[in-house]
Amino acid sequence: MVAAYSGLLTVMDRAARKAAPRLRRDFNEVQHLQVSRKGPADFVSQADQRAEATLIEELRKARPDWGFLVEETGRIDGDPDKPRWIVDPLDGTTNFLHGIPHFAISIAVEDPKGAQGKPEITHGLIYQPLTDESFWAEKGRGAWLQDQRLRVSARRNLDEALIATGIPFLGHGDFAQWSRIFGVVAPEVAGIRRFGSAALDLAWVAAGRYDGFWESSLQPWDVAAGMLLVREAGGFVTDFRGSDRAMERSEFLAANDALHSKLHKLVASALR
Repeated sequence: MVAAYSGLLTVMDRAARKAAPRLRRDFNEVQHLQVSRKGPADFVSQADQRAEATLIEELRKARPDWGFLVEETGRIDGDPDKPRWIVDPLDGTTNFLHGIPHFAISIAVEDPKGAQGKPEITHGLIYQPLTDESFWAEKGRGAWLQDQRLRVSARRNLDEALIATGIPFLGHGDFAQWSRIFGVVAPEVAGIRRFGSAALDLAWVAAGRYDGFWESSLQPWDVAAGMLLVREAGGFVTDFRGSDRAMERSEFLAANDALHSKLHKLVASALR
């Protein structure tokens, strides 16, 4: 089975590909970028700002009455009865600024009138400009890499599992909590990786490259598209307590059914 982009995903893919060439050029000249401090160990570059402006412009052309939640600009109000875009123009900024080729553009659509009348992510796209990989999902239509259907890993045993995480750093995250979780997970698994882009971490869980993922203190633009990808690829995303309040608590635990249950028990034991 090969799925074609819907009209909305075509808009999202076109916007990402419009922003990508400048990101590629700036990445190749990263040492010349002017960089300003946004916060402790959290940098924003001209490349980030230019990509965001391009994405907003392109998405607004297609849906002029939709609002936005964007990393740099924040909230841009639209018609409250219409969906809104959740956009990270450059997830993996620190990688980008250090010349590490692992970053992505993330775009999601949030419908304010989803299941049970609550806001719901219905479309997600994560685009890696350097590898030209477009991971996408639409609620009820599965998760895909270009035209290839994605499934989460089929591994059932922790001792075979490769787990991704995000490590707290200066001014970001709870290092004591992370250390407790690492202390119980690391001895049980085949390996732990920290590559520096939560969006790609979740896309790689959906693609079966990683078997699981945990991180806290993330923002909606970091995870909205990736959470939909994992779920549409047959996986689970919850908070650390195993409930569906991941966004509310800013705790994210993702894996297939068997590994999610096992990881959740380990994480819960670390938090007790």
